[in-house]
Amino acid sequence: MTEEVELPPQLQEQLGRLQQLQQTLQAVVTQKQQLEIESSETEKAQAELDKVTDQTPVYKSVGSLLIRSDRQSLLAELKERKELLGTRITVLGRQEERTKERIKELQEKLQEKLRPASSAN
Repeated sequence: MTEEVELPPQLQEQLGRLQQLQQTLQAVVTQKQQLEIESSETEKAQAELDKVTDQTPVYKSVGSLLIRSDRQSLLAELKERKELLGTRITVLGRQEERTKERIKELQEKLQEKLRPASSAN
């Protein structure tokens, strides 16, 4: 037999907030991982372009097409893309840390409030 305990509305609200923060953290981590993968692929593309000369024909993927392009302009695009990805990864990293801190603080508050209730039983 389990005895159900009705939590006060304030605790229920805080638990709801905790769940939201955990979901937010998961979304941020997933997005950051995707950007890190894209950044790695951008680096690989840059490395491959560095191996060829300006006279070597290179192509850029546009949707389902490959369009012939200039090596130097592709290198510039990749460099810009890499910088943008780096910035977004940094921002998501900060957001991840802030969210983890908020989760930790909220968990501590909840544990504090739940401790007296459990020791009284």
